[in-house]
Amino acid sequence: MKEYQAVVLRLSRHLRDDEDALTDLLNERSRGGWAPTMMAQDAQRLTIVFERAAVADGVPGPVG
Repeated sequence: MKEYQAVVLRLSRHLRDDEDALTDLLNERSRGGWAPTMMAQDAQRLTIVFERAAVADGVPGPVG
């Protein structure tokens, strides 16, 4: 079984700030075992859906 997490990142008018925020977000979620599976963007925000194997009682579930 998998679990999902959606994150909405509000974009600014500063490309460098957006790059830093996105880099930090992806690195943080990756450390927690999350992998991005879908992204959608409009002019003001970026939505990223992450997934990972479900965790039950602190034990990772089956992968796949």
